[in-house]
Amino acid sequence: MRIAVLEHEDDQALSQAMAGFGHECYPYTEGRILLQDLRRQTFDLLILDWRLPDIPGIDVVRSVRNELRSRLPILFVTDQHEDADAVDGLNAGADDFMTNPVRANELEARVNALLRRSYPSQHDAELVFGDYHFYPQARTLKVRGVKVELKNREYELALFLFQNLGRMLSREHLHEAVWGVGVEALSRSLDTHVSRLRTKLGLRPENGFLLLAIYGLGYRLEVVEANALAECLSR
Repeated sequence: MRIAVLEHEDDQALSQAMAGFGHECYPYTEGRILLQDLRRQTFDLLILDWRLPDIPGIDVVRSVRNELRSRLPILFVTDQHEDADAVDGLNAGADDFMTNPVRANELEARVNALLRRSYPSQHDAELVFGDYHFYPQARTLKVRGVKVELKNREYELALFLFQNLGRMLSREHLHEAVWGVGVEALSRSLDTHVSRLRTKLGLRPENGFLLLAIYGLGYRLEVVEANALAECLSR
């Protein structure tokens, strides 16, 4: 998973722990820089210290939720016995919190629980998104009961997009999810895979889903509600 960690420059314990758990960790020491990057990059989880040198943690959470309109899962770390921080953070839109000193085993458990709640598991026997049924163990996809022939990376891309419905996914994020970290992938290759999926899966409003290109940033798979579809068809 791609995890952004915002913490003090002289304390990289959270970043080191996430890397040690096997996640792709992106450390930040300034909230301002993180918020700038979140306008063009995407992550699976954000972990942040509550008391930061430049921007208070609560303002970072509010900016993510209100300005960026992001549903990115957020876990924050506050000082022990600061109950007001916990209440304020959760009310601002954070998903969970921990208190210092952070214990590695508890951190890993909370991160895993938050990720399980936020993203459907690939270990499930079947993942259902309307007429689209994924069978992760067999690496197959059926649409209205008919198996769709997909190449390996096409399947990986399709599953990742459906698991992240409604999220704008940066090109870098998609490259890492499909081709792997550190593997060079031509930008045109991603666009080609997306184009093939649109055709093979019929990702059109009449089928309930629309795959959008976000210029200069990446892609987003959206659910098309029935009333919105009826309005489009009536025009």
